[in-house]
Amino acid sequence: MSRDFSTNSPEETIALGRELADLLRESRLVLLRGELGAGKTTLVKGIAEGFAAAEAGEVTSPTFKLVHEYRGPERTIHHIDLYRIETQRELDTLGVDDLLRDERNLLLVEWGEKFPRLLQWKDAEIRITREGVNGRKWRLSTVEKMPKEKAV
Repeated sequence: MSRDFSTNSPEETIALGRELADLLRESRLVLLRGELGAGKTTLVKGIAEGFAAAEAGEVTSPTFKLVHEYRGPERTIHHIDLYRIETQRELDTLGVDDLLRDERNLLLVEWGEKFPRLLQWKDAEIRITREGVNGRKWRLSTVEKMPKEKAV
């Protein structure tokens, strides 16, 4: 399933994130795809608010820390930035596998497309495209997965 959205300001992007939180309730791993400065962290601000895990002003880019955690009453949001991670070995040091084992965790991963395993495991992907200075086009694509008992 794919759905398209448009925003024209950071405030609209945060509001879209709150709306997308409802669509991501069952997700565990969401890849955020877009160029530098496209608005990925701004969208996470709204998603974190939608899960009551953090206020928008508390959410910052994990570029240097690599992983930020925001705990909500039903889900813990892990905002992960893999821009500076180059190898599978470096990725393994972040403990993504361990985070995925806890069903309460939602991983929002920037630059995850660099790693085939994350592409395989994703439940959803959000692609961001710039439209002028403030405009953004957003495409949410969800992956339908086979039930575990039928998976090969």
